[in-house]
Amino acid sequence: MITWNSLPAFVVPSLILAILAFIVSLSVNKADLNAAQRKNRTRIVSVAMCGASLVFLAFIILLWISLERPPFRTMGETRLWYSLFLLFIGWMTWLRTRYSGVLGLSIVMSAVFMIINIARPEIHEKELMPALDSLWFVPHVVVYMFAYALIGCACLIVLNEGIRHRWKSNPEALMHCDKLVWQGLALLTMGMIMGALWAKQAWGDYWSWDPKETWAAITWMMGLIYIHLRLRKNVSHKVAYVVIVLIFFLFQICWYGINYLPAAQNSVHVYS
Repeated sequence: MITWNSLPAFVVPSLILAILAFIVSLSVNKADLNAAQRKNRTRIVSVAMCGASLVFLAFIILLWISLERPPFRTMGETRLWYSLFLLFIGWMTWLRTRYSGVLGLSIVMSAVFMIINIARPEIHEKELMPALDSLWFVPHVVVYMFAYALIGCACLIVLNEGIRHRWKSNPEALMHCDKLVWQGLALLTMGMIMGALWAKQAWGDYWSWDPKETWAAITWMMGLIYIHLRLRKNVSHKVAYVVIVLIFFLFQICWYGINYLPAAQNSVHVYS
């Protein structure tokens, strides 16, 4: 039976494959390579990243079976999904951009959350509280975690631009950020709608201005601000970069930061 103690046995091969993919990705854009060589190395990167994602997904699936419930109840369980989605979105972003730095940073960020889970496993009983026993439980959390990972990768592109180009204007990088933020905001909107329907079913109200709901609304509005800023052609690229970082920061507060706020102690959304 799979337990949290089994996590390192899946993390190690997953990260080995991901690091291999990153190392190979560094050579894909070399000028002395022909098209066939680039294609072969791109295939190696994809196979390695696919393997890394599948190995980690295998642990989540086996844990799900062992717990006999969806592994979304605790902060540690949500970190599993965030690590998985970072690997996948980092890989997809690299395929679009060929930014090896973004791939490497996404692997590092994913590894950080994996290591946190190894160091601080959160073990809870199998049973779910009645409010969590809902059809909305799985899609609501999955959509949110995927949105968090999309915004995370947009922030990594900004960080990559800072490391490589000292945040100089790069229309191509901003275009990729736009796509990630738009997709993340769309998923966040879906997640908020699912959450409202779930809240109506569980507590009788669509929205109660719970601290988690309030920070989700703030984050959502910041995403809208970014989209409107980008539609204005005269807005500095540095302003766009700052807003992306701010959205990422707000996501962290919405995800786990509210757990440390006094006002959130009675929140039904605080992981426990």
